[in-house]
Amino acid sequence: MEPPTKPGRFKGEAKLLAKLAQRADLDIWQPPSLAVRELRSLVDRLQALIDMRQQEINRIEALINQGTPSNVTAMVEEHVAWLNEQIARIQSDIDDHIDGHPELKQDADLMRSIPGIGRRASAQFLAYIGDVRRFKSAKALAAFVGVTPKQKQSGTSINGRTTISRAGHTAARKSLYMPGMVAKRHNPVIIALAKRLEKRGLAPKAIVGASMRKLVHLIYGVIKSGQPFKAEIPLAGLEIQEGIWPYAALRRPTSACLREAR
Repeated sequence: MEPPTKPGRFKGEAKLLAKLAQRADLDIWQPPSLAVRELRSLVDRLQALIDMRQQEINRIEALINQGTPSNVTAMVEEHVAWLNEQIARIQSDIDDHIDGHPELKQDADLMRSIPGIGRRASAQFLAYIGDVRRFKSAKALAAFVGVTPKQKQSGTSINGRTTISRAGHTAARKSLYMPGMVAKRHNPVIIALAKRLEKRGLAPKAIVGASMRKLVHLIYGVIKSGQPFKAEIPLAGLEIQEGIWPYAALRRPTSACLREAR
């Protein structure tokens, strides 16, 4: 009876992977900084408490509908009050942690300059993504988050609607859903984008996905350039799907930016 695996096979695969790594010029993985790891722990704990509070709120509604004695309901309400205190304390700890680390504070302030992104969304995104500058382009960041377009198509018979890929970082993508909804109403760049997509007949959910992707591009733009959001800059290049080069145009000749856009 032959063994389930052959040692020589793994040696061949190892050599093949080594050659691929040499030719592909892959970047060496760097672990997140201690400050980012601590922020991630705080953000995860905050989300756990928020989920727990929602469960207790749902439980209170169920108890009331079932006619459960008031003393049981009072115990759950007391727990909700305690959770509210803990949530407020951890949110304060997150704010203090970001303020205590200049690199995190700078990136958070730049992100919050974008209409639609508040303190919670900026903290979540930084906790899950870390240093945005490690990505070579906004498209690479969008692919990592999982908000790039995905079209369902097969031959000439199947031509489904375009959706977001959802193949990236789930938690980072979820942190952008509500900001994408808010930005559709309050961010002039994304308002213009949403109107343009509505005219094309895109479904509402697809427009939200496009708004999230645009937010990722804007986040990359403000952090990479080190300059806060200015609506007139991305509006000037709205037709360019990369959505980032206008920020770079502040420091580079227009002709160079146009060549990149093409």
